[in-house]
Amino acid sequence: MNAAYVFRVRFRLDAASGVRTDPRTFETVVEVAAADPGENDWTFFRDALWRGEVNDDRYARELAEEWLSVPVDAVSFSELRTDEAYLTALRAEIADHLDLFNADSAREVLHKYLGSSIRVEDGD
Repeated sequence: MNAAYVFRVRFRLDAASGVRTDPRTFETVVEVAAADPGENDWTFFRDALWRGEVNDDRYARELAEEWLSVPVDAVSFSELRTDEAYLTALRAEIADHLDLFNADSAREVLHKYLGSSIRVEDGD
């Protein structure tokens, strides 16, 4: 199984006094490995996303600053990039814990938090 949350992050360099950088801000794509369904932090999407978007800008910037160790100005969610095996396991785990999501089905949960931002890739 393979899956990652993909974000676009704009960060800046805070140079020492008397040092100038050009450009001062940069954009990058950040891929964060998704926890296996049922493992610690497997509900990351519930805590960080809503309808395929970052649900709390400040929280997302704080996470990205931890990931990158630089000051972050902006974060946007791009997609959950996954293989079919991971998505199947995720759906099953969600279905077993619908009470965590206040939903009636795994499909509803995925749409509620990830919107249409799931990309399934071949395992080849």
